[in-house]
Amino acid sequence: MNKRINFICLILCIAYFVPTNDIAFANPNDSPPSIEEMFTQVGYKSAEEAVKEFENHFKKDVKLPKIKPSIPFTHQFGRFYEDKEYDTNDFLSIHFVNEKSRENNYKVDIRPLKNKINFKDRGNQKVYTLENGQKAIYIGDQVMNFLVFEKDNWQYMLGVDKKVSNKVTPEVLVDIANSIE
Repeated sequence: MNKRINFICLILCIAYFVPTNDIAFANPNDSPPSIEEMFTQVGYKSAEEAVKEFENHFKKDVKLPKIKPSIPFTHQFGRFYEDKEYDTNDFLSIHFVNEKSRENNYKVDIRPLKNKINFKDRGNQKVYTLENGQKAIYIGDQVMNFLVFEKDNWQYMLGVDKKVSNKVTPEVLVDIANSIE
């Protein structure tokens, strides 16, 4: 009797956990959203629009780097994050991406110095000196590498996907930081 109950339990467990051959129907006209749709769905717009919103909010001009990494990008998006609840985490984020090469991912985040992020003891760090004498911290993280520095009462964070860090070195990020006039 016990063998029979164990056998039935075994059969029921196998039947429960073994996948069945269910059929799923898909519309052949369905396609994944475009990269533009994906970014706009989460609040991104043109970089120019985002910069204007950021400058209008702070009533101060912001300067962007004149150069960018020499890896190819297909799209550029911007977003102004406004912290309406605490007014301490407002920042501008500009993303450069490549639709065909996901690792070609570069971003520039800018926030006011009064709300800067403290990167002390975060990640693997190395200090660089910019042409204007300011210090910049290069931080090696798990997904992205960042160069963080201050200029004109803004904190800048230049970030690049770790997968392209052999092409976009810390020295390249320093050159990009130095291009902000």
